[in-house]
Amino acid sequence: MTEDILQQFPEHYQYIADATNASGFTMASDPLTCSLLRTLAASKPYGSFLELGTGTGLSTSWILDGMDKESTLISVDNAEEFLDIAKQFLSDDKRLKLVHADGGEWLKENRRRKFDFIFADTWHGKYLMLEEALTMLNKGGLYIIDDMLPQPNWPEGHAEKATQLIKDLEAREDLLLTKMVWATGIIIAVKK
Repeated sequence: MTEDILQQFPEHYQYIADATNASGFTMASDPLTCSLLRTLAASKPYGSFLELGTGTGLSTSWILDGMDKESTLISVDNAEEFLDIAKQFLSDDKRLKLVHADGGEWLKENRRRKFDFIFADTWHGKYLMLEEALTMLNKGGLYIIDDMLPQPNWPEGHAEKATQLIKDLEAREDLLLTKMVWATGIIIAVKK
């Protein structure tokens, strides 16, 4: 077995990847993580999906590729210049709502919403407002985070934040989780 992805990449993936490279955005999820997101998305038919941290839409394209036609995805980002890349290539998909907003403000304003799948790829919903994000997760819902293994772009002191987040998740009694020392370090949790 290898880590090669031998299945079809999403339709717009390469265009988004090229635009991402041209934009200078360096925080995109890696293809291994994205492939896992697509597989997990396929496990939630008629699902309600949330992505916190759209970036340029690379991971968004994979989540959409795994979703069925009846599912919906809300993807939130505060950086309009990167969100515009996602809009350019993905806005024709009627299942997707791209939202330009601060993640914390969006979580506050939408705290009563429920989701079957949350990919928290930014500070809000992960390092900030974790409780608020997890409250939005339906029973049986998936909570996914990546970049839990040391990354070259981590600022000083970030490793301690990641370690504390893992401890906080492990201590919760309302989640079952698996820590994967693979790709960039992924945690998948399911709400009990």
